[in-house]
Amino acid sequence: MSKKIYSVICGTGKYIPTNIISNEVFLNNHFTDNSGKTFSQSNIEIIEKFEQITTINQRRFADDNLTTSDLGWLAAEDALNSSGIERESLDYIIFAQNFGELRHGNTGVDILPSLAARVKKKLNIVNPNTVAYDLLFGCPGWLQAMIQADYYIKSGEAHNVLVIGADILSRISDPHDRDSMIYADGAGATLLTSQTSNTPTGILTHKTRSDTLEYSEMLFMGDSYLPENGTKKGIYLKMHGRKLYQYALKHVPGAIQDCLNKSGVLLSDIKKVLIHQANGKMDDAILNRLYKLEGDLSVPFDVMPMTISWLGNSSVATIPTLLDLILKNELDGHKIKKGDKIIFASVGAGMNINAMIYQV
Repeated sequence: MSKKIYSVICGTGKYIPTNIISNEVFLNNHFTDNSGKTFSQSNIEIIEKFEQITTINQRRFADDNLTTSDLGWLAAEDALNSSGIERESLDYIIFAQNFGELRHGNTGVDILPSLAARVKKKLNIVNPNTVAYDLLFGCPGWLQAMIQADYYIKSGEAHNVLVIGADILSRISDPHDRDSMIYADGAGATLLTSQTSNTPTGILTHKTRSDTLEYSEMLFMGDSYLPENGTKKGIYLKMHGRKLYQYALKHVPGAIQDCLNKSGVLLSDIKKVLIHQANGKMDDAILNRLYKLEGDLSVPFDVMPMTISWLGNSSVATIPTLLDLILKNELDGHKIKKGDKIIFASVGAGMNINAMIYQV
């Protein structure tokens, strides 16, 4: 068998903000519905119900002095340090994000220069052939950036690609919207390198779908539910939560199954499912439906590691952060070993879904 080029993960990194925000922090919020009407339930009841549905009891918020590119840069440094790859040898830096450079107290659009360009500068990379650009693809952005990197590497165009995912959702969260309790801040980074091999390794295959005709406005930017003097319009992240849940449950398991079929890998051979940490109960439902698609296959108890209960939903950062925690033995009860086959999967604004099969 002739050797082929594969994209292999050679380094991972993360930045988990130090500010721990418990659910109790929201006890004094004035929550309303989308018309500005106050709920009849107490905040204690609202928060307890929220935790039952999402499994979130904590999340992390970035320090006031840090921006989105700062978080990405810190995760990138961590990934480079773990990889042994020289930063000047990077062919691409792809930064998956959704809201540009968010600063404390300033949520205006700031996407020029790109966050990838800012990170390249902070990494002190001189090489003009290190191409830096951003990718906007909703929560599946980091995974879509990994897919793009795989194409670059397998074409022979690139040898080393740094993929970053970072967002600061706390700064575009409406304090009067119950859904704002889902959102968190963070960054994850992954370094892919080319490897020639007689046998399959690294990224085996991937699958992406976009359902825009019916579902493009499931997540959107809108006004505060309770506008106050000086409140800017259209700057808060909003979502149709119930419809999003139904969409994900209907389409994500099938997208993962399509990816498995494309790769020829059996679900029974999968050791871990690293899924976007969007909602604990939703991810459980997706996993159960996926295994039912495979002839009612039983779900292994440790196949889907979760961090959402203590890290919240940090959008593009959730999967690379999760991967780094496992690879560095920082997530109790979970390990990834040589030869393991892993599924990566994500769903988010667009609506977009992607999945990838990876062999360690």
